[in-house]
Amino acid sequence: MFKFLIIIILFLPSLTISLAQSLPKAKPGRIIRHQLSYSLDSTILQNRIVDVWIPSSYSRNKRYGLLIMHDGEMLYDASITWNKQTWNVDSIVSVLLDKGMIDEFIIAGVHNAGSERHSEYFPQKVFESLTNQDRDSVVAQLRVAGRSNGDFSPYSDQYVSFLADQLLPFLRKAYPLKRGSVSVGLAGSSMGGLISIYGMCERPKDFGFALCLSTHWLGSFQEDNPFPRAMLTYLEENIPSPRRHKVYMDHGDKTLDSYYGSWQLKVNDLFSKKKWGPIQFRTLVFLGKDHSEKSWSERFHLPLLFVFGTN
Repeated sequence: MFKFLIIIILFLPSLTISLAQSLPKAKPGRIIRHQLSYSLDSTILQNRIVDVWIPSSYSRNKRYGLLIMHDGEMLYDASITWNKQTWNVDSIVSVLLDKGMIDEFIIAGVHNAGSERHSEYFPQKVFESLTNQDRDSVVAQLRVAGRSNGDFSPYSDQYVSFLADQLLPFLRKAYPLKRGSVSVGLAGSSMGGLISIYGMCERPKDFGFALCLSTHWLGSFQEDNPFPRAMLTYLEENIPSPRRHKVYMDHGDKTLDSYYGSWQLKVNDLFSKKKWGPIQFRTLVFLGKDHSEKSWSERFHLPLLFVFGTN
């Protein structure tokens, strides 16, 4: 009995790694896997899988827009995701392409950092702007939520730098991308939405748009929390000019999404104050929709039409 339990415990980690590294099946299109790494400091090296989806009509003689998506392991194949849900981005994009509703583009799905996901996606400069007392409050909440086992130290600035300075140049060499930043952007949900808007604000010359679904404005998982107001202050000081940028944001009103509405309204007012019109900024609410890949998949065609639409 005890030997059996020990064997199970020993084999579970290797099984998890094997599943995480399985190549997802695309329907239609094709997925090409790359593995890159970046250094956080002199002792820590982050290895990151990037699954690039190319459409069935892909040709080296064409030029493509680029969508970099966070949580890249959740995009294509439900049979290998932790919750058996997926965004189905390959199918959604292919349907829109077949109907001539969007221009062609490729998707780079960057796998997340697993247990360090929150540290990688949490806006670093916003966290560092908090008082010591407020930082301690956020960290305590993240510990309760199981997002931090000890000291919480966000490294999203290094992650954004990896995307802009390493991944993007690599993809430009490997694939025929359109020139300039207007057709290159970031997309994600929840914390992935938060890092998308943060990444565009930090590197506006590299990323021309951000698609933020169910943006996790709380940062932690309690409403009594200093982070959202600090994030608003950051946005007010760092939102780039709307001339060459676009932002899409949305949320539902069920489960975790039910906490986002009041903060999203404040963000909407801020973009309006900064003279972002309906061509540059779109924000939507989906009644009855929850915080899940299923919900994001149902509406993902809308942000794609917003940034890649032919009309």
